Amino acid sequence: MHRHFGDRYAQSWAQDYVLAELGGRTVVQALADGVGAKEVWRAVCGVTDVDSRLR
Repeated sequence: MHRHFGDRYAQSWAQDYVLAELGGRTVVQALADGVGAKEVWRAVCGVTDVDSRLR
């Protein structure tokens, strides 16, 4: 996320952006609930325009 969003915005985005793909949770909440990092990253990629090299 840091490569895609930048250091400051990545943290804010992870804490504030709610993803339906993660059951209505933020990245931070999903990870805290035990959702795997790869699943979370796929959800982020699904709602943002992540460069294909970072997917």
